[in-house]
Amino acid sequence: MGFLEVLTYAAGIIFVVAFAAKIIKYFRMPMHVRWELYPVPHEGKEWGGSFYEDVDFWTKEPHKDHMAQYKFMVPEILFIRALYEHNRPLWRWSFPFHFALYLGIAGLAMLILGAALQIWGYMPSESAFAKLIESFTVILYVAACIFGVVGSLGLLFFRASNKELSDVSAPIDYINLAWIGAMFGTGFLVWLADPGLVAARNFLVGLLTFSSKSAGLTWLHVINLLLFLGFIVYFPFTHMTHMVSKYFMWDTVKWDDVQNKNNPKMDAKISEYLSYPVSWSAEHIDSGGKKNWAEVATANPFRPEEKPAEQKSK
Repeated sequence: MGFLEVLTYAAGIIFVVAFAAKIIKYFRMPMHVRWELYPVPHEGKEWGGSFYEDVDFWTKEPHKDHMAQYKFMVPEILFIRALYEHNRPLWRWSFPFHFALYLGIAGLAMLILGAALQIWGYMPSESAFAKLIESFTVILYVAACIFGVVGSLGLLFFRASNKELSDVSAPIDYINLAWIGAMFGTGFLVWLADPGLVAARNFLVGLLTFSSKSAGLTWLHVINLLLFLGFIVYFPFTHMTHMVSKYFMWDTVKWDDVQNKNNPKMDAKISEYLSYPVSWSAEHIDSGGKKNWAEVATANPFRPEEKPAEQKSK
């Protein structure tokens, strides 16, 4: 087993552990303050209302329409619909950039499938199904590279030239875009040198069988591989994990309308959170660090506090 194989295993382990830790962190986040923003897609209300508008809603079991929720989420995830509606100039570059990532993930999955078929004895030169998988892999791979280079370069120039974006952009934002663009750019050069991605598939065969098959890799393959491995190690520690946190933002924050009826677990959480001290210095709260959230939530900030009787007599 060679150095590249060991490096790939190490990068894969770091990615899985760090990404899993990030997801667990999202699951364990404290209960949020309910937004009460409508429409909520899973309620399926044509007029965009809420089941709280129904007569005697507390006596009925809420119905959650998962299909209506997915009908909203899928177009938003794949095509960034909200950005298209509210910021079309930015969407023109953001869409190919994000779509390239989805195509790249799909292409990698197909490449792994092709490697598995090769291990089982189904070679593209002999099996029609294996050849179909190889062709589909190449299509996804090349499309991802083209979309990725266009989107990365477009976002780089747009971010640098647009004052509203450049004012809130940190150097790391440009580095991330350049890194991803380089990953897709070298990937495209790899395809030019290896049109069937045979060397890349053989390398995956070696990884899956714990053997070394990196002899066929060119320097372009190695550069592209190192860029990719560095990125997957770096990715879980960045804000780019919003691709996952977005789901939690929708399902457990923005659209959460679960009723607190006979729910001891939720009651316990609310009691715990209300006992937390308040450190805000806002005038309408004015806790001075001496009140907890229960006291703040039940106090009237516009009514002066009553002084003790002994102070009144003075």
